[in-house]
Amino acid sequence: MTDEGEQEAGTQPAGMREKPAARFSAGPAEPIAEGVWVVRGGFPLRIMNVYLVRDGDGVLVFDAGIEEMAGGIRAAAAPLGGITRVVLGHAHADHRGAAPGLGAPVLCHPDERADAEGDGGTAAFDLSTLDLAGRLLMARLLAKWDGGPVEIAGTVEEGDDVAGFRVVHLPGHAPGLIALWRESDRLALVSDCFYTLDPQTARKGPARVPHVAFNRDTDQARASMRKLAALAPAAAWAGHADPVTGDVAGTLERASRAG
Repeated sequence: MTDEGEQEAGTQPAGMREKPAARFSAGPAEPIAEGVWVVRGGFPLRIMNVYLVRDGDGVLVFDAGIEEMAGGIRAAAAPLGGITRVVLGHAHADHRGAAPGLGAPVLCHPDERADAEGDGGTAAFDLSTLDLAGRLLMARLLAKWDGGPVEIAGTVEEGDDVAGFRVVHLPGHAPGLIALWRESDRLALVSDCFYTLDPQTARKGPARVPHVAFNRDTDQARASMRKLAALAPAAAWAGHADPVTGDVAGTLERASRAG
């Protein structure tokens, strides 16, 4: 793990004004495991998942949701000691959006740095694979969700320890997509390694390969789902909607080979 800069953690950046609707865009911190909470956001359906992980006297943020969630994430983290740092699961707009507004150093995988500090990977999207309504809506949503380029303070790589979790590199949906894996309770926080949500309808469903419109390499994304399955998680919490529990390994293995 490398760190290249520090700033006061958990504070609102000077000059940033919170949008009035932002207070409704993120819920409270919900405990999901020892020292781990989920903050669900996005108005009105709250299908974006941001994770808070105990990190010393505060909490780190894993994945940063959308821009309007920044105030809600800070508020959820405050009674837990405030935000120590932000770790991006990957740099798409709905995962980096609030990062500039969290007032803490931001880390990502080295292979994700260019997208985090650039356009969030949108130049590589192929929205033509969506239906007409999806194409029109997604272009607007991506712009609305994104907080813009993120200053990356350092990087984390496969095998690094992050607040008691091990970094697992799961490329495909994005080149530097990572999960956080905790062996003691077999908990995986997996960003967009898989979807449990249809991005065009927002309907929840079973685990599936991320939509080809947003993948850098869909075959690699399938392989990463199998890599995650091989860990045999007890619970895998993704970047959106609900976790996969029960036979997680079997579910992900089958999903990786479907369609």
